[in-house]
Amino acid sequence: MPHLLTRLALAGLAALGLLAASPAAQAQEKVSFPSRDGTLIDGYLFRAGQGPGPAVVFAHGCGGLIGKNGINARETDWAQRLNGAGYSVLMVDSFTPRGVRSMCAPANFRSDVYRARPKDMYGALAYLQAQPFVNPGRIALMGWSQGGGTVLNTLRTDSSARPAGLAPSRDFQAAVAFYPGSCSAARQPGGWSSRIPLLVLLGEKDVWSPLQPCEALLTEAASAGNPVTLRIYSGAYHDFDWPGLAYRERPEFRTTAGVVPITGTDPAARSDALSRVPAFLSRYLTAAAH
Repeated sequence: MPHLLTRLALAGLAALGLLAASPAAQAQEKVSFPSRDGTLIDGYLFRAGQGPGPAVVFAHGCGGLIGKNGINARETDWAQRLNGAGYSVLMVDSFTPRGVRSMCAPANFRSDVYRARPKDMYGALAYLQAQPFVNPGRIALMGWSQGGGTVLNTLRTDSSARPAGLAPSRDFQAAVAFYPGSCSAARQPGGWSSRIPLLVLLGEKDVWSPLQPCEALLTEAASAGNPVTLRIYSGAYHDFDWPGLAYRERPEFRTTAGVVPITGTDPAARSDALSRVPAFLSRYLTAAAH
């Protein structure tokens, strides 16, 4: 049965409890693994325990994984919270090994790097499946913005990044995309389909990853029987789950259509996402294991 697509209003959301983050995540471990395009990719590993247990691969946004103060606060916060819930996390840095710092401004966008990113995700999957602390059949994919677009392109039924003959039980078992790029009929020619359960979270006022074309694409996919669940947060802008991010316009990232992105935390949307995402992952990575 197709998943219901529901519009979530702000009213009452602030009363929802946050999933408590663990006091401190396990120490980071920098690792490397081959992408399926042959590039040696950097990864940052946060282990949840001895396992074998579930794991989540992270796909960063257009600004890259590493900022001036180290790994971005958004990804670090999510890794700590998921570690606390029993998930190991592998953050994939698709940019640094390719000499890229940011691809947010149109002038800095590199289509070759963007096309390669789904191959990085399958490289990360293979790496995790070889680790003794990971259950190889309980791995999910999670991405933000351009990384959310990478999630869509990785999961596609006809994804060229997927290893030939990969058994469904050895593929990603679930995925989460926050305000994904490439989420439109124009960027997904022929429509979008995947057998892998997908949760997509969007901000109603997001002008960087616009709501309407993404909602139309995924509503059609869900109506066709694909396991897609869509959440739309009223009043929320891009980066609504980023902790402590003040609202601001980003003219330096003006799009080719002349749109100036707006980013900032939305406390109510963030609160809901912090509980909704672990519940979704548990349905496919934890409950399914019993």
